[in-house]
Amino acid sequence: VQLQASGGGLVQAGGSLRLSCVASESTFIINAMGWYRQAADQTRELVATIATGGDGRIKYGDSVKGRFTISRDNAGNTVYLQMNSLKPEDTAVYYCFAQTHQTFWGQGTLVTVSS
Repeated sequence: VQLQASGGGLVQAGGSLRLSCVASESTFIINAMGWYRQAADQTRELVATIATGGDGRIKYGDSVKGRFTISRDNAGNTVYLQMNSLKPEDTAVYYCFAQTHQTFWGQGTLVTVSS
């Protein structure tokens, strides 16, 4: 599975950005997709995940609950992350992932929130 993420950039605190991640056709069933992020000198942390089939179960990291929304298209190969009320501490490289029998990662997209 190859993942192409887009939508990162520079935004002022309080602003919004929308990230997208498209998964290439896969011979494996993609069970879930989502985003992690990694800030400088910090470990990678969960942002949000969504099941690509069934009930589309969603999970958010505690630091983004109420501000970020993850969604997917009907085909289940594209996920979106709507990020509102951005804070400087949201500054990080955001990595898209797809979960099959293993985890595939996208190249990362930088989000910078200025104060």
